[in-house]
Amino acid sequence: MKPNAFLIKSTVVAGLGGLLFGFDTAVISGTTHALTFIYDLSPGMLGLTVAAALWGTVIGSLFAGIPGDRFGRRDSLRVMAVLYLASALGCAFAWNWPAVVFFRFIGGLGIGGSSVLGPMYIAEIAPAKWRGRLVGFFQFNIVAGILLAYFSNYVIGLMGLGSLEWRWKLGISAVPAALFLVWLFAIPRSPRWLVGRGRIEEAREVLNRTLPESSERELQAIVESIDLEHGHGQEALLSRKYAFPILLAVSLALLNQLSGINAILYYLNDIFEHAGFSKMSGDLQAVAIGATNLLFTILAMAVIDKIGRKTLLLIGSVGMAVSLAGVSAIFFTKQHENLLVWLLVGFIASFAFSQGAVIWVYLSEVFPNRVRARGQSLGSFSHWIMNAIISWTFPAMAASSGAYPFMFFSFMMVVQFFVVLFVFPETKGVSLEEMQRRMKIS
Repeated sequence: MKPNAFLIKSTVVAGLGGLLFGFDTAVISGTTHALTFIYDLSPGMLGLTVAAALWGTVIGSLFAGIPGDRFGRRDSLRVMAVLYLASALGCAFAWNWPAVVFFRFIGGLGIGGSSVLGPMYIAEIAPAKWRGRLVGFFQFNIVAGILLAYFSNYVIGLMGLGSLEWRWKLGISAVPAALFLVWLFAIPRSPRWLVGRGRIEEAREVLNRTLPESSERELQAIVESIDLEHGHGQEALLSRKYAFPILLAVSLALLNQLSGINAILYYLNDIFEHAGFSKMSGDLQAVAIGATNLLFTILAMAVIDKIGRKTLLLIGSVGMAVSLAGVSAIFFTKQHENLLVWLLVGFIASFAFSQGAVIWVYLSEVFPNRVRARGQSLGSFSHWIMNAIISWTFPAMAASSGAYPFMFFSFMMVVQFFVVLFVFPETKGVSLEEMQRRMKIS
């Protein structure tokens, strides 16, 4: 059974949160130099400017499960769209450095919330056979947003806007944010959320539109899994019965950031400058890296439901470890700087083909229906708090030696290989309800 037009439309709209997520994540890389000059920022202040969005993301991801459970995944995504819009306009018209930091924080709330709610919504409307590819579309949009941010930075940099350039770079995302908000009024609620609220007929209507060939069978499986919350109440997530899915979610989320991916994306222009590239060539190299990210995400989406999540993670761990070790060697020896771009391309390709494509899919799969929102919040929270810590400290670490951070990231990818090999189960082709049974969660 292939996804129908209504299912695809709902996936695309929910996935737009990923586009804004990626854009807001990467666009800062093109403004760090200007912000440092205009506001006379120290390395610590620059780190705070970048990390402000991340701390907002930490809070957004931690608490997104609460409105996600109470008001539904779709309606909560509308709030995230408003936060994206407010952040873009606020940064564009910021009157001083604290205002930039504040509106970056507001945008972070939207990123964190959408990183929980977007993949969860898609996972809950998708059939098991297509879930990896459809949830993977959220990651596709993230990397498309990253590429769009790099390309936008490059184009705006050619326009000769002078001191206004950074405002345009940060403010242009108001356009897709407004479109995201409008289009969210054209998709249905999650059928699993509706069943959890006892709204069986509404859930049936949604399933008849998204999965017409198997709607009754799917509905029955959801009802049996959730048990309409009878006898369960509001179960605590942090309990012994959920220890294994919590271990999987938290370890995957932490290792995702311990690859150094977002530190590299945020400070990409600074890394190139440190290696001797000019501002414009650095912007152009960033576009090439963003295109690589998108290409290998597409490749991963094409095979994630065939060769599985675990295999992708193992392949990527090797590629990332080798590439990061090479980057470290360049900064240690101060030689062969011409290879830096190729090693970073190799790293991005390996990440996109593995961690990038897998993380949001896996987090949306390993928790049972009745705690999925809170479980995904915990996984996303772990991901973003590690991101904030690394991104805040990266400028200071790189200032003392450009090599040491990359050495550390490389070692952590070796650790990831063995953790995935010996601990992680494969989830491809398994329904969310069957996953619950396999993990012996009742």
